[in-house]
Amino acid sequence: MAKKVSRRLRELQAKVEDRDYGPIEALELLQATATAKFPEAAEAHIRLGIDPKYTDQQLRTTVALPKGTGQIIRVAVIARGEKVNEASNAGADIAGSEELIDEIQKGRMDFDKLIATPDVMPQVAKLGKLLGPRGLMPSPKGGTVTFDLAGAIAEFKAGKLEFRADRTGIVHVMFGKAAFAPEDLLINLKALQETIDRNRPAGAKGRYWRTVYVSATMGPAIKVDISALRDLKLTEAS
Repeated sequence: MAKKVSRRLRELQAKVEDRDYGPIEALELLQATATAKFPEAAEAHIRLGIDPKYTDQQLRTTVALPKGTGQIIRVAVIARGEKVNEASNAGADIAGSEELIDEIQKGRMDFDKLIATPDVMPQVAKLGKLLGPRGLMPSPKGGTVTFDLAGAIAEFKAGKLEFRADRTGIVHVMFGKAAFAPEDLLINLKALQETIDRNRPAGAKGRYWRTVYVSATMGPAIKVDISALRDLKLTEAS
């Protein structure tokens, strides 16, 4: 059965032309089509020329959004000894050791990011089935397994995001709030594009960038001119 499209969304879709939009033009349109009754996120949906079933074509990394995410990020840290106090002093919302692992096993999930020190990862590993599906499992690639707790906590609270390509080679990532100034969204989107280029998988062959769409959470998809985005110099977007 076909999904019914609301009148609101049909009217918004009518405002989007079937063409590639310049980056700033696309983000201005994203903002104009963010008409839901709650603060919508700005989302990017990027199809890449990769097949993640091959290990050398997988993309998983982090991006530091210069203008932040617009969200309050609750950070939990699992560590041992003095590192627990260090995490609390560095701004962690939750910090603990084995007792925190037990609480998470029992269903505690009142955090957006979980950081662990390398020495506790053997114990954290048993949380994989709980944390993995939620995208919360600490990983070295994601910058969430580290002894530098102060640095990691500060980065994630300031706007660092972990993202990966899904099994179809598409990256879905939130890069700010629809209420941000279009210029600020552009700075964040450019940082995302540069990060994806910088972390191109070794096995990626042929055309790497296929399509880029942006949208508000409840808004229509807007196609972005990939070449214009990649050719843009960051100084132009700041």
